[in-house]
Amino acid sequence: MKEELDASASLAGTVQELARAVVSALGGGDDRTRVLDSVTTGPDDPVLLAAARVLGADVLAPRLLLGQDRPPEESELVAAAARAFPPAASFSSLWNHWGMRAAVARARGTEAPAPPVDGAAALSWVATEPWQELTRRLAPAAALAGPEPSPLAAAVAGRTEDLARGFVRAVRRRDWLQAAGAGRWLALAPEVPASLGLDPGLEFTAHLGGADARVLLHCRAAALLRAGAVR
Repeated sequence: MKEELDASASLAGTVQELARAVVSALGGGDDRTRVLDSVTTGPDDPVLLAAARVLGADVLAPRLLLGQDRPPEESELVAAAARAFPPAASFSSLWNHWGMRAAVARARGTEAPAPPVDGAAALSWVATEPWQELTRRLAPAAALAGPEPSPLAAAVAGRTEDLARGFVRAVRRRDWLQAAGAGRWLALAPEVPASLGLDPGLEFTAHLGGADARVLLHCRAAALLRAGAVR
């Protein structure tokens, strides 16, 4: 039991280190900031691979969101994590795994992989799911809320109002990670109502939920998407 707790704590700590390094690169807009230099574990450590799997495509967010010329070791880490951890059958696992492979393909200038769905019918639930469940399912896949086009992003575009309700509910419940994920999807959404106050809402979420670097990462990514900084 102690070994399992130690392993879990090690992974959680590495996820936070990696996420904070990505946030630092996004905040400074400096392509000289090497994400892996800020992580205390070595590049061959299986814990780092597992942490890269948790963050998914967001390990490459400085390239995807700011067009930075990143060290090849970063895309190699994401590619290795995708190989080491095949996707489970769940929605978020399948899409996050695809997002990793698509991000690596973009970084390397190769052809993007096919999305993990067979036609629009496989995403029909996005249009019909109650807003609470929609938010719950989409938030863990927030790394997909970025510049890579996908059938998922296209389907989510039709649920702006319901995502806004989910964002407000998550903030009120102080579920900062879900709020940040929902806010990031809203940053891509069309016709977000001004009355929502998304920008100050994201700042509030980052301020109160910033102990979790994943919250900061989603909020920073959302701010860049909102500002049209994506290249």
